[in-house]
Amino acid sequence: MADRDPLRVGILYSETGVTSTIGLSQLQGALLAIEEINAAGGVDGRELVAVRYDPQSNPVRYAQLAERLIVQDRVNVLFGCYMSSSRKAVIPVIEKWNKLLFYPTLYEGFEYSGNVIYTGAAPNQNSVQLAEFMTTNFGARVYLIGSDYIYPYESNRIMGELVMQRPGSEKLGERYVALDATEKDYRAIMDDIRDKRPDFIFSTVVGDSTASLYRAYAEAGFDPKTMPISSLTTSEAEISQMGPGVATGHFTAAPYFQSIDSPANQRCLARLRARFGDGCVPNLCWEASYFQMHIFANAFRQAGTDGIAEILPHILGSEFDAPQGRVKIDPTNHHTCLYPRIGRVDAHGQFTIVRQATRPVYPDPYLVTHSLGDWTARLDALEL
Repeated sequence: MADRDPLRVGILYSETGVTSTIGLSQLQGALLAIEEINAAGGVDGRELVAVRYDPQSNPVRYAQLAERLIVQDRVNVLFGCYMSSSRKAVIPVIEKWNKLLFYPTLYEGFEYSGNVIYTGAAPNQNSVQLAEFMTTNFGARVYLIGSDYIYPYESNRIMGELVMQRPGSEKLGERYVALDATEKDYRAIMDDIRDKRPDFIFSTVVGDSTASLYRAYAEAGFDPKTMPISSLTTSEAEISQMGPGVATGHFTAAPYFQSIDSPANQRCLARLRARFGDGCVPNLCWEASYFQMHIFANAFRQAGTDGIAEILPHILGSEFDAPQGRVKIDPTNHHTCLYPRIGRVDAHGQFTIVRQATRPVYPDPYLVTHSLGDWTARLDALEL
């Protein structure tokens, strides 16, 4: 019977290319959730099956494969994309065919598509908190470094505007590097930083070149106790590429860190490692990829179909007990209520959480309350 056929979903995470470390973790999050759903009886008795391709960190290939999933493989719901350039390549495809994309990555905000569910952080769920923390603890003179594509440009613009609201603020530099940048590409930037002595560096570098940035910083002899790198994109996955101690003392803002001390997180990590081994590196994008699959499955059980018109009302407003806490899809803007946290990298490549939200922060992708101090949730003050 057709209603007992496998339920197929499209998976587009990069297993090769410059963002493959994050892409593989996102893939593992999706596959773990699928296995949990199937082990519990599937979706209304139907096996959930991943139709999966490797976009190779290439936005053009993302768009081509999205079209293939929809037209040839006849899937209605896609899960995928890491970089904003890949999301923006896929959105015209899913809008053309009126299909649905679950996007599990933090991004620059200022976007809405009725065909996308955004489960990563919007700027009011990470940038605002990071700007407040860094300027309060280190000062408001910032140096911005990013990869050369849309997300870093927009994210740096937002961070610059937030920091410039503080007394004594100054933007001392803004530099961009290629996605495949090596340590030597950062040397002139490190020389400039040495001359200008910012209070902190804000990095929107992504992918493999993240490790090169932090190594170049260490080789320059800078001290994170007085001039740390802060980031939204440096997770456990990128730190695992750097070598022991390279990232120690630097900061990241994210809704999820491996080190969250909750039974739900510990159970999920144990299942992940039992399935994929101790070499996997769960991070904020892994966690969003994991919980969004469960949100989809729960909505399908209520709708009885994955057609967008029928399933979307059951996705919007839905909640799920994710490893970071109980998340909710905001029905007004398709983004997700999340728990901002700030972590400092320890000597083992994990994060010591130094600030965390006491309750979820509702997404405000257009930064209507675009100022420091307009916090939806108070952050606990923890010892530095």
